[in-house]
Amino acid sequence: MITVLDLSKRFGRTTAVDHLSFQVNPGTVTGFLGPNGSGKSTTMRCMLGLDRPDTGGASFGNRAYCQLSSPLHEVGALLDAGYVHPGRSGRNHLRWLAASNGLSRSRVDEVLDLVGLESVAGRRVKTYSLGMRQRLGLAGVLLGDPHTVVLDEPANGLDPEGIRWIRDVLVHLASQGRTVLVSSHLLSEMAQMANDLVVIGQGRLIEQCTVAQFVDRHADRWVRVASPGVDVLAGAAIAQGATASRIDATTAELRGITAVEVGELAARNGIVLHELSPQTGSLEDAFLEATAAAQEFAAQPLRGPL
Repeated sequence: MITVLDLSKRFGRTTAVDHLSFQVNPGTVTGFLGPNGSGKSTTMRCMLGLDRPDTGGASFGNRAYCQLSSPLHEVGALLDAGYVHPGRSGRNHLRWLAASNGLSRSRVDEVLDLVGLESVAGRRVKTYSLGMRQRLGLAGVLLGDPHTVVLDEPANGLDPEGIRWIRDVLVHLASQGRTVLVSSHLLSEMAQMANDLVVIGQGRLIEQCTVAQFVDRHADRWVRVASPGVDVLAGAAIAQGATASRIDATTAELRGITAVEVGELAARNGIVLHELSPQTGSLEDAFLEATAAAQEFAAQPLRGPL
């Protein structure tokens, strides 16, 4: 379990993290979300002792990271896949990590095979693509078979196969009862792998809940209906306080009314339905709604020619 309690960090006059508290439970993938500049990376750096917080701190199973005698065996972390000596080979990079925590060379070969880098393990890291460096970084995370994993944008630079692979790895780790905290801007991926969310903005906690609860609270909901009598049906729905948006000649989206209520309206009016489906906005929609006031930069919508 990860516990962050009353964590604050200032850089000069700028408050990057502002009395932030949350908890990450084992057995789940917890997504750590926030707009650019929200304080996610600073929070992770403070959790791992790379930055010194002004107040509060973080613990891993009731111990601070600096108190872990063999950290790779307990907490695997990857905050910057590019922070590797470019002149070392991938294998040698992992070997010195392993030696620092009393791990065998055979374990290095095991994780290289696991992340798919065994064929390029002898090449210098400076020749690696960003995606290859991400895989190397994950190999380092997995070296000590840790019970806790902390990752910042682990899918950055990966191709679609690599993104799906890392999703499967994190879900598998969580299924084994491990604690997994992952920050990512790929919200479609987060929706597929995360169970819980910690959402922050301007260094403060906005919400901590399950993915389903977050979408339910912040995403739009509507009913999509297709029928040759869509005009009559939409009119009846509007009379009950709903709003209607036409999609095409036979299809409309109705808001402020449930699918059950639309079905009952259609039955009472003898209207044939070709489609009746409740719709819910995506995690991305919910995230943008929940963090609208915490965005560092707000672009204007495009209208007309550029």
